[in-house]
Amino acid sequence: MFKIKKMNVFDSFQLGKTIELKNRIVMAPLTRCRAIDNIPNDLMAKYYQQRASAGLIISEGTSPSPNGIGYPRIPGAYSDEQITGWKKIADSVHSEGGKIFVQLMHTGRITAKANMPDGTVTLAPSSIIAAGEMFTETGMVAHDSPKAMTLDEIVSTQNEYVVAAKRLVNEAGIDGIELHAANGYLMNQFMNPKSNRREDQYGGSIENRTRFVLETAKKVADEIGSDKVGIRVSPYGAYNDMQSDYEALEGTFIYLARELAKIELAYIHIVDQRVAFGAPDFTLDIKKIIKENFQGVVISGGDVNSEEKANAILASGLDLVYVGRPFISNPNLVEKLQNNTELVAPDMDTFYSPSEIGYTDY
Repeated sequence: MFKIKKMNVFDSFQLGKTIELKNRIVMAPLTRCRAIDNIPNDLMAKYYQQRASAGLIISEGTSPSPNGIGYPRIPGAYSDEQITGWKKIADSVHSEGGKIFVQLMHTGRITAKANMPDGTVTLAPSSIIAAGEMFTETGMVAHDSPKAMTLDEIVSTQNEYVVAAKRLVNEAGIDGIELHAANGYLMNQFMNPKSNRREDQYGGSIENRTRFVLETAKKVADEIGSDKVGIRVSPYGAYNDMQSDYEALEGTFIYLARELAKIELAYIHIVDQRVAFGAPDFTLDIKKIIKENFQGVVISGGDVNSEEKANAILASGLDLVYVGRPFISNPNLVEKLQNNTELVAPDMDTFYSPSEIGYTDY
């Protein structure tokens, strides 16, 4: 009689056709605001190299467009200097045997003019200002008033994702990209009825609200290969002025998962906002629902700080486990989890500063 081996978070994992991960631990995308002038630099290369024992690193949110630079000192992937910077990071991670995807994050209406390059436009599905404030180099300010995107702007923005993805993979040597369709940023803004009040083919019905995301995913997959493209979603997420629950939520994510399966994306990454963001509890087991309808690799996590908790995610039927904040202050997190070593708590005061303190000095 054959004995079924339990999945363990330290086991290797085949992601797509060509990417072999040395374990099932994923370093979650973590905005750290160290990219001076929005250009990835040597300090960032050191930071990611220190954490290359993760099976997969997903980088901090990186804008495919000057219009998507919402926060101070976040990196972009739309200029020659930025692509050169990302090549340094890819080389540093690969030198330690790691794999890295860059998360493409267009912030849409979650921005302030003070953070955006000259000549840019704040774009969103609808002209609705997000509640709350944005931090800048000089203090907190209200979010910028966005311009409702025209059909031409929708196409040009989608093409910015495609060009960024192509350059990151072909020129910088990045292993793949993740589309950020979570946490209240542009793709999520199209999907959520609170921020999308359009009356054309990109608003209203489930099919229309998911159209921007699915069209972009298909275009990027066609350009660089579907097995090099993942996507992050945040069902029940309220962060950045999203509606956490609505009548069509289950149907939205069932439809999205089935359509993404047709594109054969490398994975769906489900962020659980209940711990880090204080979001309300899930009404349904949405992770299981997405997994059943996608029938592919699903990443999730939330409050994972031990081997036991990581393996519980796998035992629930998912494939890879993301870990966020513990990676900030424990660059050797994988080794610490293996040895059951006590983790160092991060210093939240240094999360978004420009220096190496609280970044590469743990």
